[in-house]
Amino acid sequence: MTRWRCDTWTCTWSKKRSTPKPLCPTPRDSNLSSSPRWPLAWLLSFPLLPSAGAPGDLHHRRLYYRRVEEGKQYLVLCRRLVSLNEEFISHKSPAAGFDFTSGKKIEQKLLDYNQEAERFGGYAYEELSEVSPDHKFLAYTMYDKDNDYFTLSVRNLNSGALCSKPQAVRVSNIAWAKDGQALIYVVTDQNKRPYQIYCSIIGSTDEDALLLEESNENVYVNIRHTKDFHFVCVHTFSTTSSKVFLINAADPFSGLTLIWECEGLAHCIVEHHEGFLYLFTDAAKEGQEADNHYLLRCPVDASFPSRTWESVFIDDQGLVVEDVDFCKTHMALILREGRTYRLCSVSLPLPAGKGVVHLKELHPHFLPLPKYVSQIVPGPNYDYYSSTMRFAISSPVMPDAVVDYDLSYGKWNIIQQQNMLRERTRILYGTASSATISLNAKSGESVNELKSDSDNLWNDLSEFYSCEQYDVPSHDGISVPLTIIYSPKYKKENQNPGLLHGHGAYGELLDKRWRSELKSLLDRGWVVAFADVRGGGGGGKKWHHDGRRTKKLNSIKDFISCARFLIEKEIVKEHKLAGWGYSAGGLLVAAAINCCPDLFRAVVLEVPFLDATNTLLYPILPLIAADYEEFGYPGDIDDFHAIRNYSPYDNIQKDVLYPAVLVTSSFNTR
Repeated sequence: MTRWRCDTWTCTWSKKRSTPKPLCPTPRDSNLSSSPRWPLAWLLSFPLLPSAGAPGDLHHRRLYYRRVEEGKQYLVLCRRLVSLNEEFISHKSPAAGFDFTSGKKIEQKLLDYNQEAERFGGYAYEELSEVSPDHKFLAYTMYDKDNDYFTLSVRNLNSGALCSKPQAVRVSNIAWAKDGQALIYVVTDQNKRPYQIYCSIIGSTDEDALLLEESNENVYVNIRHTKDFHFVCVHTFSTTSSKVFLINAADPFSGLTLIWECEGLAHCIVEHHEGFLYLFTDAAKEGQEADNHYLLRCPVDASFPSRTWESVFIDDQGLVVEDVDFCKTHMALILREGRTYRLCSVSLPLPAGKGVVHLKELHPHFLPLPKYVSQIVPGPNYDYYSSTMRFAISSPVMPDAVVDYDLSYGKWNIIQQQNMLRERTRILYGTASSATISLNAKSGESVNELKSDSDNLWNDLSEFYSCEQYDVPSHDGISVPLTIIYSPKYKKENQNPGLLHGHGAYGELLDKRWRSELKSLLDRGWVVAFADVRGGGGGGKKWHHDGRRTKKLNSIKDFISCARFLIEKEIVKEHKLAGWGYSAGGLLVAAAINCCPDLFRAVVLEVPFLDATNTLLYPILPLIAADYEEFGYPGDIDDFHAIRNYSPYDNIQKDVLYPAVLVTSSFNTR
């Protein structure tokens, strides 16, 4: 998906999770301990492993969640047994977890981030955290602002005390092994390149064992465990090659087994299910560059190099698999047909002996979605033995919805969603908090748009705000997707001011989700537009590559074409258009006003990347390969000239009236 970091509680498959953070992170690049995108909604239910309790046994499953204490700046991490509170709703927790009905204290406070702030100079930012499979330990990394790195700590959840080891610094990745008795972690060098893998036995006084050290300065290392905790996957990658190794989680010192390698930089996410390895990748196929990701599988006991990976699905040019998630009984697929997103489930295990098949042959069950879905993000889905999967659904005209889909029984619950409709507020929490609906759709039938005469189940705002989609011809004839939202009540032809947003970098999807802060603009007649320019996501690898390095000007010209379209079609009044971009999107918007300063009346640049030439030539911040692949290698003469042509700082025009510009930054712009 669109995130460049390993999400705090996530074990699902996201295409970017095997890639280091880029130079230009997005404002969403935060976590639940500081500024949650889904506040207090990711409730996690972990089953104990078979050695500690039967999988799926409600008496041993726990809910993990974060909440805010009154008057405190940071969150608190807590847990409780599912059996004590099956219908727990995040904001409805009794004070200090005390159940006045039963007289029992049902909540255990695990970690107070306010106390962590005291440990780290008054500032608490958590990058990673993982509860051990046996629920006894919490491994997490906190940002040390004085030293500018992340420090690893392991806390005993029964006593609350910090473990004496490991306490490593410059840690970029963690994964549990040996049923929670061992922790594997990745350490970065001084340039923040992940290059060493260590294994630490919890409670042991022995030195942490070095499992792998990558001496090549161009190669990066990443790890993750499979959802069933049978393996830890090691991904080593550079711009020229990618490899995937397996570590047996039951015996982490038994060595690394190579299971996959390919030429070029490729995303490689491996999952294990009942004797088969599944590989979700965008590596080249038969020497031809793959435009999108695809799914492969092979028996886990096959040996390399005789191991043969076979495709799961027959290629369908009109249907793109954007993401995959697994549980013991089902596989969930996030699909895209053009601009339309779909979500479906397939029963597991897959039929034996069928080989590669069309998706429809597996009788997928399509799950309900609202209108105009702009993104589907897998939730924690940490419980491998549960058939309920959580997803976050985004739309330009609907507050983000956190939804649980029961893949076995065809029911879905809206776990959390902000209600903007004050005049007809529905109860979204408590006993009536969830819209529990049975899915009666036949196999293969799409139920993406659920309709109800009695209730707006999705709490969308489509009756108040309209959403329209256009294909805008760019300078070279390529069609650029443009999405606009506005209030029909205040829409007047050629009278409305407009705000155009763009990003166009790293192959990331443009964030088109509903923002409550835009409501005041829409209610005053503004048109808010989103330009999916080249360089961003949603159009495959070619769409990304056609807007980076020497082709970066395509992104800028796409943005200008969308701006002109809004004015020429009288959607926005001339001289009333504003631009808006953050991070790499700030570069996009700033470069656009250099080219056409009279096209915009004002622009907002949030933590923008403006001095591309000097930053790439003389990096103050450590850069990674993805940054140079995105913006260009200044040592390459063609790239250097391209950088000079688009770099906003180097192309400010003299004696020209520019639009009003608001630039925002922060104390630490990493």
